[in-house]
Amino acid sequence: MYHIVMAVDKSEERAVAEADAVLGLPRDPSDVHVTILHDFTNNPSGASVTQVSSVRRAQDKLEEAGIEVDLTESSGDPAEAIISAADEVDADMIVLAARKRTPTGKVLFGSVTQTVLLGTDRPVLVCGEGKK
Repeated sequence: MYHIVMAVDKSEERAVAEADAVLGLPRDPSDVHVTILHDFTNNPSGASVTQVSSVRRAQDKLEEAGIEVDLTESSGDPAEAIISAADEVDADMIVLAARKRTPTGKVLFGSVTQTVLLGTDRPVLVCGEGKK
């Protein structure tokens, strides 16, 4: 079983792009297991991962293709959560969708993608933002 941790934020476009990237891998869908992670950086209402529309869209798309999916959530630093989730399930790959940011924005706010790339020894598949 090929285990993938897929980090999904609130963007449905990025979530669908990530699901499409997973579906494009040269693997039989029945041999793939995806853990979708959503990190709540601000969750005053106490929402659950199952209530996040982008997570549901990605889950539906993957399950329709025959991929086994489970959901997990965290709160705090997204990059640390992604790396920890991948370590916890001993993932074979991490899938992320990068956002376009200005160089100044990257310096001021950092980059989750960059931190994950530099903070793990696992393969990381980075896809684009998807269609808007």
